[in-house]
Amino acid sequence: MNQQHEWSALGRIDLNLFRVFEVIYRERNLTRAAVLLHLSQSAVSHALNRLREQLNDPLFIREGRGVAPTPLATQLAPGIQEALAGLLRSVTRGQDFDPTQDRRTFTLNMPEQMEPVVLPSIIDHLRRVAPQLQVRSSSLHWAELQRELSAGRIDLAIEIARPTDPELRQQQLLTDPLCVVAGPAFDGPLDMPRYLAAEHIAVTSRRRGICVEDLALARQGLARQVRQRCQHYLSAALLVAQSEWLLTMPLRYAELINAGLPNRLLALPISLPPVSLNLYWSRQVENQAGHAWLREQMLALASSRG
Repeated sequence: MNQQHEWSALGRIDLNLFRVFEVIYRERNLTRAAVLLHLSQSAVSHALNRLREQLNDPLFIREGRGVAPTPLATQLAPGIQEALAGLLRSVTRGQDFDPTQDRRTFTLNMPEQMEPVVLPSIIDHLRRVAPQLQVRSSSLHWAELQRELSAGRIDLAIEIARPTDPELRQQQLLTDPLCVVAGPAFDGPLDMPRYLAAEHIAVTSRRRGICVEDLALARQGLARQVRQRCQHYLSAALLVAQSEWLLTMPLRYAELINAGLPNRLLALPISLPPVSLNLYWSRQVENQAGHAWLREQMLALASSRG
């Protein structure tokens, strides 16, 4: 049976009748069912008769002071109950949210190089306060990310601060100062002349253009010598460990990936603005309880970690 035929068959049935069916099945009594449904007993009987005609089965037969389900009703009941429960969850999801019980999966987008810094602490926190909730991580480029957020296929995104579509909301999540990573071959202190004279590794996923720190340097009329470009900070840190090249990167991530390497973390000898990461979401989900709760958790977690 194809989907078009299935929908055609379902369209012949008033879906409200399934609610009447579910309450009668659960109560085994038409009078109690009428009370729970806020209907008269005659209205409940009429609804049941309509469903009997459409399914060509009595569904319930008299037994003592109540009714008992027929074999077909017993067969149908679990699927109808599950469908009604799923519909109720969908309808109330935006209004009610219990983090200890919710089983949904949120999709969180972030730059690939930021995942080791951000995701483990989020997952660790959620395991304690929302043990059944799941977070799926993805990494999309900005143009595609905006479309996916607006379409609701991405719930939240962590990205560098930038102008955006009015349909998207944003709030600063965290800032991270830049530092310089130097390997064993780079000895001694680091000042601005030495920094500008040194050879550098630039990390960017762009095929063209310059990275954030070079843009910041250019605004001050300064330029550095980029000897090597690569896509990942870990690759760059490994290259630094075996050369005299320098790597400029956010401090939090530098502390993480250089823990097992012989590299030194040095203060940046030039005043450059920190990397600012914002939380982005669609205006359409702004007032949904689950989304609002997750945003609050992430913002509070980022604030507690400075």
